[in-house]
Amino acid sequence: METKISDFMGQTMQKIKEMVDANTVIGTPIQADGVTIIPVSRISVGFASGGSEFATKHQKPEGENAFGGGGGASVKVTPVSFLILKGDMVKLLPVDPPASNTADRVVELVPELVDRVTTFIDQQKEKKAADQETF
Repeated sequence: METKISDFMGQTMQKIKEMVDANTVIGTPIQADGVTIIPVSRISVGFASGGSEFATKHQKPEGENAFGGGGGASVKVTPVSFLILKGDMVKLLPVDPPASNTADRVVELVPELVDRVTTFIDQQKEKKAADQETF
């Protein structure tokens, strides 16, 4: 048997689903001058609901109980970063404040360091191949 509280909770959850979807986390791409920017967000959802059915003072025995209830929900969308796409390059630009200590800074620099080392190795391979073609 469906109760009024389950209807109430179901309607609240449906409204939350309508507000929050995959397009909220990974935003709609923005394109300008050959660059695509994709916003990335973090979503936090809080939900509470409660209710009660109780008999009134002058209620007939076969009558329906009175219903009292309440509920609430909160959705917080926080921007986290932007994905920047330009040609074959993909870069993640964080929105968070800069690193506060050396360990955090090192973790932030690892992807950039890997990109630079990979580029250097590729350049060395190309240079070596060009040198071998001249002989």
